[in-house]
Amino acid sequence: MTPTRNLFADLPALQAGEFFQDLWRRGRVRIERILSGDSPNPVLYDQEQDEWVLLLEGRAVLELAGERIDLGPGDHLVIPAHTPHRVLETRPDPRCLWLAVHLYPPDPSLPET
Repeated sequence: MTPTRNLFADLPALQAGEFFQDLWRRGRVRIERILSGDSPNPVLYDQEQDEWVLLLEGRAVLELAGERIDLGPGDHLVIPAHTPHRVLETRPDPRCLWLAVHLYPPDPSLPET
């Protein structure tokens, strides 16, 4: 039996940057928990996979394909593969916590199941 874990437990104290933690991975799917500090690292991501993100706590401003998007608790969106994006601002309340689901493209060397 798999033990129960709490999404809001055991988070590090974080002032700057971001903390990424894989919660589950299988095949082409990865679920991750992300904690953003008061000063996120404005890395421009261009990922090979589609990503669905949900802001659980706090507020954030993303840049997605050159457009600014304001997010609050409960807001979610899909970031298609190879869409440039970055976190511009965060406002923790009490923290800036995300849940992300990544869907990777099929591996052509493996059979589809």
